[in-house]
Amino acid sequence: MSIFQLPSAALARTVLGTIALIGSLVQPALAQVQPIPQEATIRKNLSDRLQGLPRIDEIRRTPMTNLFEVRLGSEIYYTDAEGNHLIQGQLIDTRSRRDLTQERLDKINAIAFDSLPVKDAITIVRGNGKRKLAVFEDPNCGYCKRFERDLQKVSDVTIHLFLMPILGPDSTEQSRNVWCAKDKARAWMDLMVADKPVAGAAAGCDSSALTRNVEFGRKHRITGTPTLVFANGSRVPGAIAAAQVEKLFAEAQTP
Repeated sequence: MSIFQLPSAALARTVLGTIALIGSLVQPALAQVQPIPQEATIRKNLSDRLQGLPRIDEIRRTPMTNLFEVRLGSEIYYTDAEGNHLIQGQLIDTRSRRDLTQERLDKINAIAFDSLPVKDAITIVRGNGKRKLAVFEDPNCGYCKRFERDLQKVSDVTIHLFLMPILGPDSTEQSRNVWCAKDKARAWMDLMVADKPVAGAAAGCDSSALTRNVEFGRKHRITGTPTLVFANGSRVPGAIAAAQVEKLFAEAQTP
């Protein structure tokens, strides 16, 4: 809802107030489907004036008059109708106290849970396994070890662990050892929670899943480990505490 168009409670009681209220509810939705006449100008001016600017993926209206969102991959900027100025920062709806920039980033970075290639993951079930979580981790990531140790407090969950060796050659070797172990889940827990080394992988083991995981991470701009994906598609980078995991589980299950 546009914060500049919402009428006061007094005006809402009048016919004009009612019309304004309806307009404020409808306009943001219409703004995203209607063409943006200024788009060509914005694209040209920004590209011509800012050498080395990445490809502009999308230009959208914002609830603020004459302010446009410019999306470069997973980064959000703002500009005027002629591309004369480029702003980096958070757009806040002061009435609802919503961070509109963060809401857009969350939507852009979301990964449909059903699209995850779980055949390339190690699946770990605890308790009834009712809740779903995917995690991308590197065995040499200290934050991943801290996260795994705290995650032991979380039960009734199915975890799809994607080994994503991105920290160097040893990460690839350690990941291969885990992936090729007879009991992958046990090998991972030994390595990350108990600091027990994993036996070397057999020469003929097929570890191509690791390459596919890295490619999947690159495609979805997963640049650090651990990265968590919840059932509603929300993505959380970094090691978070078990209490925060529980909170996000509750949010993911809320309609």
